[in-house]
Amino acid sequence: MQLTPTTLPGVVVVEPAVYGDERGWFMESFNERRFADALDKLGLPAPKPFVQDNHSCSMAGVLRGLHFQLPPHAQGKLVRVSHGSAFDVAVDIRRGSPTFGQWVGVELSATNHRQLWIPEGFAHGFLALEDNTHFLYKTTDFYAKECEGSVLWNDPAIGIRWPLGKLTPNLAPKDAQAPTLQNAQVF
Repeated sequence: MQLTPTTLPGVVVVEPAVYGDERGWFMESFNERRFADALDKLGLPAPKPFVQDNHSCSMAGVLRGLHFQLPPHAQGKLVRVSHGSAFDVAVDIRRGSPTFGQWVGVELSATNHRQLWIPEGFAHGFLALEDNTHFLYKTTDFYAKECEGSVLWNDPAIGIRWPLGKLTPNLAPKDAQAPTLQNAQVF
């Protein structure tokens, strides 16, 4: 397992070792000890234990986010794509952070096997780049509707460069009406 820091402190790309031959491939998608050790080598804390796994399936152009949960149920997320591909985004929403309002985006796919670790204090969203994109994520706290928050996916103050190409974003009504970062209740 190799962890690569991004431009947002704490957010890292996780690349598991993949072993393949003419029959196919095998990878260990998660190992708590190896993950904690790899974070420690980067000077980052180990996350709280993962308590919930989620799985979504999206058609090309579906854009989900930017979502987060506030304390006391803030969530860290370890995300990956098991079928298809997605452009995955994390945004620093910690007021007072030197990187507040900055974002990082990574393509996750069934082919590249990459994962993204997004600690508490970051909003998360993704754009499905292919039909039938299966997105899986582990969270460090349970879903709590009363702590749910969101930021507008195309907030000009953040300036995310979504790779839409010919895709038209397909949004849930609550995502289309989310507040800007300036107006959102964040960390």
